[in-house]
Amino acid sequence: MAGRLDGKVAVITGGASGIGLGSVELFVAEGAQVIAADIQDEKGALLEQRFAGKVRYAHCDVTVEADIAAAIGLAASEFGGLDILFNNAGISDTMLSIAAIEAERWSWIFDLLVRGPALGMKHAQPLMQARGGGSIINTASIAGLQAGWGPIAYSSAKAAVIQMSRVAAAQLSPNHIRVNAICPGLIATSIFGASFGLPRAAADQLAAHIAEAGGGAQPIPRTGLSEDIAQAALYLASDAAGFVTGTHLVVDGGITVGSRHSWDPTAPGPLAGIFPEPPPAPAG
Repeated sequence: MAGRLDGKVAVITGGASGIGLGSVELFVAEGAQVIAADIQDEKGALLEQRFAGKVRYAHCDVTVEADIAAAIGLAASEFGGLDILFNNAGISDTMLSIAAIEAERWSWIFDLLVRGPALGMKHAQPLMQARGGGSIINTASIAGLQAGWGPIAYSSAKAAVIQMSRVAAAQLSPNHIRVNAICPGLIATSIFGASFGLPRAAADQLAAHIAEAGGGAQPIPRTGLSEDIAQAALYLASDAAGFVTGTHLVVDGGITVGSRHSWDPTAPGPLAGIFPEPPPAPAG
């Protein structure tokens, strides 16, 4: 049975763990050859061994343009070209409020979350154009849509990713390159622990705890998993989304549909206590 990405070549940043790893696994299962770009060299080496001939690892700090260019160039030298770019690498931060802003760290967050994907698109464009087109997917967040879902620098950067994806979709359309964003909700990955400054191993353990304990925060009563975002990325990368560009796909278990009372009948509504309770329905 043919895979949905048979014959396709993809670059996935942040590909050694979390959403990126789930996407590498799914893309390979669907027939793609993948460059997994990350800074976790040991995990990257294991990925190459696990998917020999299907995955190549590239050490890539997405705040360094030369690393991005090298990772994307590896797609051409190893697998003959590039069809899909999933700009997924990211991290959160501890600047929870305006008062906590640290100028250098703010710039670093934007370099990683906004400039990195922009440079990825820059270097992917000529390779995709040579193949007759392609698909670019940028990881945004529900924090880029509403207040309250993330620290201020992270949230601002993710809002920029959504708008950047729209503009890039327009600019790259003559080259038959589609550009879309994904807005994950509460997904059990190490990004939460890393945002608190935990070492990688501890952050991974926290992600496992979230996967077990989460789920009560949204209408779909389970925690989101990396595989949920990988499936969304697979759709946007595949020919099934051939008429989809310049938009963002929210994958959040319904957490942004409204306040809790909109889906939980036991939760008080925002107008509780302001208006009197309606009279009981007549008997019979």
